[in-house]
Amino acid sequence: MSILVINAGSSSIKYSIYNTKTLQLIDHGLIEEIRDHHEGFEVMRTQLQLHNIDITKIDAIGHRVVHGGERFHEPARVDDALIREITALIPLAPLHNPANIEGIQAARAIAPSVPNFAVFDTAFHQTMPPYAYRYPLAHDLYESFHVRRYGFHGTSHHYVSIQASDLLQKPIESLNLITFHIGNGVSACAIQKGRSIDTSMGMTPLEGLMMGTRCGSIDPSIIGYLMHEKGMSIEEVDTLLNKKSGLLAIAGTNDLRSIIEARKSGDANAALAIDMFAYRLRKQLGAYMSVLRGVDAVIFTGGIGEHSPLIHEMVCEGLEHMGICLDRAKNSAFETRIHDEASTVALLVIPTDEERQIALYVQSLLSA
Repeated sequence: MSILVINAGSSSIKYSIYNTKTLQLIDHGLIEEIRDHHEGFEVMRTQLQLHNIDITKIDAIGHRVVHGGERFHEPARVDDALIREITALIPLAPLHNPANIEGIQAARAIAPSVPNFAVFDTAFHQTMPPYAYRYPLAHDLYESFHVRRYGFHGTSHHYVSIQASDLLQKPIESLNLITFHIGNGVSACAIQKGRSIDTSMGMTPLEGLMMGTRCGSIDPSIIGYLMHEKGMSIEEVDTLLNKKSGLLAIAGTNDLRSIIEARKSGDANAALAIDMFAYRLRKQLGAYMSVLRGVDAVIFTGGIGEHSPLIHEMVCEGLEHMGICLDRAKNSAFETRIHDEASTVALLVIPTDEERQIALYVQSLLSA
């Protein structure tokens, strides 16, 4: 039997299907340019039939849902009430939750007897203490408008923390970890004994570290300044900060490989972009080392985190006094363990697999 994992976008459906017992990946695919999610599921049904899989007879379907607010601390079985709750959270994730809901509804329509489970990107971070997730703003803004840090990439941070526990052969309850999910979106997480206690993204994915097209944390007064001095609308500012900033704004592209090549050719903007990017990562690393008061491992994951030895080196450079000693040969060879023997902190490069982690959640729920 099988578990189907769905990541529904506004015009696409990414899917993976696993053996329920072994979690062996059976098939995966991406259906793009769909007019609606019901159409996309019909296409997927046909593709799965090539593997003799009847979507109406599988064990379960797990859905990625971007925002679970404060309500959802763990994956939850889908019913009408849960869909209403996810719908109520749309103001917190207007670009993502509607598509996630459409994917859930399409799945329930095409396979009404198959149980569906929602897995929330924000859930892993719901263990943060109030002093970490609250902003220094009026209580009413939190209590009435839910203004607080939620964090994202939670499924990825959780997955690589479990993998690190296996690699280090230590129970996760005994480990303090710092995880860096570095792709076009970038976030860090401080994990204490298996629980997220802080993360760099905030109420939205815009806060925190410099990213591919997002600026990360900046002086909030810049927004008012641009609106007043440049006559920008709030929509224009939002587009600027989310889609026209970060690496793209400084280097002219958000493709790090191209930026690195341009840097080698003497491009000053490319060099500046990489320096800014690595500096903010290194600063976040130092902050979380102080928060955790002792770190067992630093983990790099995500498209850049898994494939850029240069970023590993620039983040870890000069931190030997903090117990972080990079082995440049291991790093250049793309090994999993990139620390040297003198390092008291393990430095690990672990590929993330959010779809597999969703399948693990669903497998556990089915067993329960």
